[in-house]
Amino acid sequence: MRRIDVLVPDLGDFKDVAIVEVLVKAGDRVAVNDALITLETEKATLDVPATAPGVIEQVYVKKGDRVSKGMPILKLRADDVEATTVVASTQEIEQPYVETVTLDEPTVTSVTATIDKPVERKPTPVVAPPPKPRSMPAPAQSMGGRRLVILGAGPGGYTAAFRAADLGMQVTLIEREMALGGVCLNVGCIPSKALLHAARVIEEAQSMAEHGITFGTPRIDRERLRAWKDRVIGRLTHGLTTLAKQRKVEVITGSGRFVDASKLEVTSGKQRRNVEFDQCIIAAGSESAKLPGLPDDERIMDSADALELPEKVKRLLVVGGGIIGLELACVYDALGARVTVVELTDELMPGCDRDLVRPLEKRIRKRYEQIILGARVEKIEPLSNGLRVNFGGKNAPEPHLYDRVLVAVGRTPNGNLINAEAAGVAVDERGFIRVDRQQRTNVAHIFAVGDIVGAPMLAHKASHEGRVAAEVAAGLKRSFDARVIPSVAYTDPEVAWAGLTEIDAKKQGIDYGRGVFPWVASGRSLALNRDEGLTRILFDNSTHRVIGAGIVGTNAGELISELALAIEMGCDAADIGLTIHPHPTLSETIAFAAEAFEGTLTDLYLPKR
Repeated sequence: MRRIDVLVPDLGDFKDVAIVEVLVKAGDRVAVNDALITLETEKATLDVPATAPGVIEQVYVKKGDRVSKGMPILKLRADDVEATTVVASTQEIEQPYVETVTLDEPTVTSVTATIDKPVERKPTPVVAPPPKPRSMPAPAQSMGGRRLVILGAGPGGYTAAFRAADLGMQVTLIEREMALGGVCLNVGCIPSKALLHAARVIEEAQSMAEHGITFGTPRIDRERLRAWKDRVIGRLTHGLTTLAKQRKVEVITGSGRFVDASKLEVTSGKQRRNVEFDQCIIAAGSESAKLPGLPDDERIMDSADALELPEKVKRLLVVGGGIIGLELACVYDALGARVTVVELTDELMPGCDRDLVRPLEKRIRKRYEQIILGARVEKIEPLSNGLRVNFGGKNAPEPHLYDRVLVAVGRTPNGNLINAEAAGVAVDERGFIRVDRQQRTNVAHIFAVGDIVGAPMLAHKASHEGRVAAEVAAGLKRSFDARVIPSVAYTDPEVAWAGLTEIDAKKQGIDYGRGVFPWVASGRSLALNRDEGLTRILFDNSTHRVIGAGIVGTNAGELISELALAIEMGCDAADIGLTIHPHPTLSETIAFAAEAFEGTLTDLYLPKR
């Protein structure tokens, strides 16, 4: 046996390249072409392979070091090698295909990174033969093959699948339901928005009575309303199926569980099959959280049940004053139910600034039977004529009888349902999977996106994460680096925010200022027969840059993107105020709020500070 040093090969025009993974340790036995370290340049990711069989004696580098051509990587106790120094070739992932590249001019140059063992030697380079593709699953995108399996076909999963297919990968998409789209499209975001639109039509028609337009009492045909909602879903799921076929994405219906770090078992009824992969993206989502101790009664609903619009709901209790509960409360209120909302904390929509929630709360307190804050459900007793609910807490009312109870107390991730530990993927006690900025789990060739990686549990976050994971898996240099992720409650009025809330800014001790424009002074808002909204922007007092924003009012969710972009772009108040917005629009309230902060607003009289 001879001891040899494996050196960084010629990297072309690149110097001072980052090591993103060290794949071996002292004592490991390697074969020719086994990957030792992974490098990442601006254009590609490179594996440096072993150039001879043997045992690793010492590793000179670590993750995060930066290296250049000729730098010693490690000392190898080789089985049968004549030379004392070996220059490695590389395996490079081109975009979008995985290819092997052998570099022709291995030479030794000076070392730019710090290493444990300084060397000043005159090596006799021995160039390794072209590396062969490895059959083992890769711990990083640079080592992976083109076989990508995605577990879950929600917004994160199907986005990842389509992007990876566009980049030339062989993609398999596993979904437990018959239709693609996940919770969001089938029993979440899309059907709820369809029903919220129906609710808005009813309420707008009613509100015009005092202005000279009177309609009769609406007749609600629940069967036809459900059918319309289902057609909306069907059009979108059919579209996803078509997109999958166009991209030649293989779709497998069934529940997937990991067998090991390169294989999933998919179960559909009594049938089982194994699906092997080089890389995998977990997009298994979340499910509605359940309250412990509740009886098994079909009249106790989760959000998916509520979207089916059961008949004869005269009194509805919504447990949970968050976004999901309040949206569905709006639907049932418009359809004629007497709605009560109970929330454990002392405020609706916890985490959102009070000035944004206040107009919504003021409106629904007038419409709903009761808003109970600082209370909890302690017991539900099923009776023939309804559900008797007992409350607890400082503001607990007397027991009440309801036709239905909707439990909307959040969502729990599905990390504990996929046997992730069989693949070595770490899952915390709540079911979340921790990932880095490239969406990698602790097992580097397995990624995770969406609800399963943590809050905020939002479809638009999941789709962006899915795109990042797919591009990294295909060898692109990408990371998830969004400054803001907007949140929207599609209630009436809508509430939307992005960036820092005032709650956050105060906690962090940030010196900030506010620009606020009330919609009572907006011509467009008044013409819509609504005046309760406001637009509020937070600015850094030292730079005048936008750091957060919130809007409450009609179509707030459509307006918040301008402010999210402003934060991403580093815009200041003048940038927004000097951008000409069309008049009369709701969007111009954004410019007015910026002008209010700057002290240049003419549409209101604001005494000078």
